[in-house]
Amino acid sequence: MPFKTIAICVLSDHLHAIWELPEDDHDYSQRWALIKSQFSRALPAMATVSASKSRRREKGIWQRRFWEHRIRDEDDLARHVDYIHFNPVKHGLVTQVGDWPYSSFHRYVASGLLPADWGGRDDDDGEFGE
Repeated sequence: MPFKTIAICVLSDHLHAIWELPEDDHDYSQRWALIKSQFSRALPAMATVSASKSRRREKGIWQRRFWEHRIRDEDDLARHVDYIHFNPVKHGLVTQVGDWPYSSFHRYVASGLLPADWGGRDDDDGEFGE
């Protein structure tokens, strides 16, 4: 199930991603399950996990649900990429987008798509889910 990651940002309690999926592939749930599984295996064991999460073999960081959105056009893509890259600033984790290390923002800077001092935009009108 290969796919291309267009943009991603991993925060302490959630992540955002834009994927380019192969033709006729719309199995978002399976992809998220695999990504969460791989992240969970790579993380150190948590000190406390509720009994219900333990029975389901869940770590405490993942929500069960996710929000999917099909990108409509280039403007929609640009807005969502900006939202993803600006998210650590929005949540008060850093003051500059470039200070957050777990983001595809750095790949965009390295490839010349964004300047290192890009400030982003906070256009969250509720459509992004988180």
